[in-house]
Amino acid sequence: MTFASLERICDAETVDELWNIYTEVMAEFGFDRLLYGLTRFKSGQSLGDMQDSLILTNHDTEFVDKYVTSGLFIHAPMMRWSIENTGACSWSWMDGMVGSDDAFTESERKVLALNHGSGVTAGYTISFKSSTIRTKGAIALTGKKGVSQTQVDEIWEKHGQEILVISNVAHLKIISLPHAGTRKPLTHRQREVLEWVGDGKTMQDIAVIMGLTSATVEKHLRLAREALDVETTAQAVLKASFQNQIFVLEG
Repeated sequence: MTFASLERICDAETVDELWNIYTEVMAEFGFDRLLYGLTRFKSGQSLGDMQDSLILTNHDTEFVDKYVTSGLFIHAPMMRWSIENTGACSWSWMDGMVGSDDAFTESERKVLALNHGSGVTAGYTISFKSSTIRTKGAIALTGKKGVSQTQVDEIWEKHGQEILVISNVAHLKIISLPHAGTRKPLTHRQREVLEWVGDGKTMQDIAVIMGLTSATVEKHLRLAREALDVETTAQAVLKASFQNQIFVLEG
C-alpha cells in the first residue's frame, strides 16, 4: 500500500485533495480521527497568529469547537511535546506523568478531561522536522473509539515506519501547496501585483506592465496587505510566499 499511497499523495494538486487521501490511508491503519497543524510564523514558544496557521482535521464539529476553535489545543500535553521534540511519540508518554501533582497544568488537565469525554484517548503524535526556526508542523493520530493505547502501540509496532514515511511525505507535500490559513485567499490581481513587487518592479513598472494606473496598483497592494494582515508590502510578499499564494502554477 505504501508506494500507491505515496504516489496519490504526491499527485495531489490541492490541500483538500491531499487531506482526503491521507485520512483515507490513515483510517486503513486504524487512525480515523486526525488533527494536523502547520505554522510558518513560530517565534520562541509562540506559534504565531492562528489565523495564519493551517489546521486540518476530520474530528466532529463539537470536538473541533471545544478543542481547536477555542484555542484549548495549545495547552495539550502532546502539543508541549511536539514543540520541544521531533519524531513520533505514543500517547503512553503521558502515563508516567499521571499521579504527579505538578505533572500537568490546570489547562492541560482541561484538555485531558475533554479528550477523555470525547473518546480521544489512544493515539500517536508526529512532530515533523523543520527546516527553519519559524516553521512547525505536527499531527495527532487518534485510534478508533474503544481501542486501547496498548492496541495502538501494537499497530505502531507493526506499521509505524510505514505510517511515519507516508505522514512525512504528506507534510512535505502540504507545505508546497497554496493555503491561506483561515483568512480569505488573495485575489488574482492581488497575487499578480505582489509577484511583480517580488520581482523587483517599481510601482510605475507594474502599472505599465499590467496596463493600470499607479493608483489602481496601490489599491491592489493595500487590499493584499489587509488580506494578509500585515503593515508593509515587503511583509505581504514574504507571507504570501510562505503560504505559496504567489508564483503559483495555475490551470
